[in-house]
Amino acid sequence: MIELIPAIDIINGQCVRLTKGDYDQKTVYRDSPAEVAKEFEQIGFKRLHVVDLDGAKSKHIVNSSVLRRITTETQLTVDFGGGIKTNEDIEKAFTAGASMVTIGSVAVTNPKLFMGWIEKYGAERIILGADVRYGKISINGWKENSAEDLLPFLRKYIDAGVRNVLCTEISKDGTLSGPAISLYKEMMEAYPKLHLIASGGVSSIDDIKALDSAGIPAVVFGKAIYEGKINLNELWDWQNA
Repeated sequence: MIELIPAIDIINGQCVRLTKGDYDQKTVYRDSPAEVAKEFEQIGFKRLHVVDLDGAKSKHIVNSSVLRRITTETQLTVDFGGGIKTNEDIEKAFTAGASMVTIGSVAVTNPKLFMGWIEKYGAERIILGADVRYGKISINGWKENSAEDLLPFLRKYIDAGVRNVLCTEISKDGTLSGPAISLYKEMMEAYPKLHLIASGGVSSIDDIKALDSAGIPAVVFGKAIYEGKINLNELWDWQNA
């Protein structure tokens, strides 16, 4: 059964969503991310994906205090990403209570530092962020395209022990247009042992069921919750039927 991971994206301490990673297409949904996290926990969810969008844009963690509030006021297992560029940043994330961190840009721009984090903290605590636009890995809050092609990029880190990968098809993110199932199937066929977390485009429980049927291990979803496209109680009941 697919792992369900609701998402909270943060700008100025608020719960927001962007469309296609565009900071000019921002919708604020709630003022308190911690209260949203508590609601997820009350339904029964155990895992939460938190993104510091201010951090991603600024290239250093900005909303660590929001992360700390979430991790102190809930028992959720939180993976945190956005702005983790230095040893100080990753320590700040873990000190604020993150169980795992999602690292994308550093894996592209400073592979030596990324591998050092794998060795220091363990591969189980590091999620490789592999966000894709036009077949290339995108970095720095999706504002820049790198020269890295997806599958070869994954190979070098899978060979080094990475198993957790979060992949967003950026053209799908925040669009409620359906997930990039063909892309995720291609990734799983290439690397069957991958714990792939699909992200972007989820618009309904049927989309999540389709990902589950395709053998995708986990899914992150956010906008569909906040826009009322997914009833979380119904989703929870489906997973636990």
